[in-house]
Amino acid sequence: MRKAIFIDKDGTLIQDVPYNVDPDQIVLEQHAGRAMQLFSEQGFMLVVITNQSGIARGYFKEEQLAGVQQKINALLRAYNVRLDGFFYCPHHPQGTIRPYAVDCSCRKPRSGMLKAAAEKLNIDLTNSWMIGDILHDVEAGNQAGCRSLLVNNGHETEWTITPQRRPVYIASNLLDAAQFIIKVNGHDASISFTGQ
Repeated sequence: MRKAIFIDKDGTLIQDVPYNVDPDQIVLEQHAGRAMQLFSEQGFMLVVITNQSGIARGYFKEEQLAGVQQKINALLRAYNVRLDGFFYCPHHPQGTIRPYAVDCSCRKPRSGMLKAAAEKLNIDLTNSWMIGDILHDVEAGNQAGCRSLLVNNGHETEWTITPQRRPVYIASNLLDAAQFIIKVNGHDASISFTGQ
């Protein structure tokens, strides 16, 4: 089984443009390319885990996400890396498109996408990490059995840290996150929440 970096898409890997599926508006977050390169060099699979309620809300079609994935891979190609997986939840309980207007098990903070990715890609969740810019990402990772890390870029507005929503580390950006994970990976140590 392999280890993976599960990474939130909007606001973590790429700049957050709400409900965007236009490839021309997709830009990597600062330091994201180098961070993904470091993860790949350390033998991590790279897997996007993203809520895409715009599908349930009727803002865009599910098939338009293929172009998003292609553009992200094109941007990452400059760093000699590509995504190993791209998992998304199209659901939302208040959606307007009937097949997608459901309370599902995959929408973060639930862990369904990570578990599906682990099964499909033969990933060891206990040796993997979830990285996101809000505590829902952290909670999803923790529920799946990963270690989870928060990139504090101002997107989290509900700072209610419970045991299930507690990150191992709070990073200032994705490169900081990568350097921390590589350091921990090298020491193979049990670590507790440190924050920053």
